[in-house]
Amino acid sequence: MKFSMIIVLSSTLLFSCTPLAYAQKVASPPAPTPTPSPAPAPSPPYVNLTDLLSVAGPFHNFLNYLESTKVIDTFQNQANNTDEGITIFVPKDDAFKNLKKASLSNLTQDQLKQLILFHALPHYYSLSDFKNLSQGSPVSTFAGAGGYALNFTDKSGTVHLDSGWSKTKVSSSVHSTDPVAIYQVDKVLLPEAIFGTDIPPTPAPAPAPDTSPTADSPTSDDSAGAGSAPGKSPPNSSYRINGVGIWSQLVLAIAGVLVLFL
Repeated sequence: MKFSMIIVLSSTLLFSCTPLAYAQKVASPPAPTPTPSPAPAPSPPYVNLTDLLSVAGPFHNFLNYLESTKVIDTFQNQANNTDEGITIFVPKDDAFKNLKKASLSNLTQDQLKQLILFHALPHYYSLSDFKNLSQGSPVSTFAGAGGYALNFTDKSGTVHLDSGWSKTKVSSSVHSTDPVAIYQVDKVLLPEAIFGTDIPPTPAPAPAPDTSPTADSPTSDDSAGAGSAPGKSPPNSSYRINGVGIWSQLVLAIAGVLVLFL
C-alpha cells in the first residue's frame, strides 16, 4: 500500500513538472531595445533676397526690375529650394543712371526679363571660386548660354566680368554665405543676345601730358660768348676801333715821307 502511494505521488510530480520545464524551454527571448534614430539636421535659414537688397547698396533700381519682371520669384526659389544655390551680380543705382536713356526703355518686357536673368548664375560661387571659373569661361547665366554667357578673369584676386558690351568688376561682396552670393558691380551687364555683336571699339586712353622739363634757352651772355675761346672774353669794340686808327696814321705818315723824297 505504501509502495503504491509512492508511485502515485512520483507520477503526479513528474507530470506537473514536465509542462513547466517545457514552457521554460520554448519561451521566446526578450525583444531587443530599439536604438533611437538621430535627429534630422536643421534646415538652412530662409534667405530673403528682397531684405538683403533693401538694406545694402543702394540697389533700388535693380530691385524694382526684379519685382516688375517677377524674376525675384525665380531667384528666391533657386536660393532656398535647390542644392545649387545662386550667385547674383547687382549694379548700384548710379550704374543705371550712366546708361543711355534708350538702352532699357526700348526693350520688350521679355527682353528686360532676360537682361535681369543675365545678372545671375545658377550656382553658388565664393570669390575664391572665380579663379578656377575664369579658366572655363564663358559661363552660362540664368538667361542661357551663347549670347547670354559671361566671361570671367581673376586679376590679383579681383574678379572682372565681360559681357561684350559691359566690362566691369566686382567692387564689393554684399552677401556670401552658401547658398547665396551677392556681389556689387559697377555697370549694368548688357548681353550680346539683346544688343547685338556689333560692339563699338573701346576708345584709346588719352595720352599723358608731357611733363619733361624744356631745354633752357640761351642767354644773351651765352650768345655773345658763342665762338670765343674758353677762358677768354670777346674783344672789345673800342679796342678794335683804336687799332684801325693807329694803322691809318702810320700809312699816312709813310705816304708823306715818300712824297718828300719824290
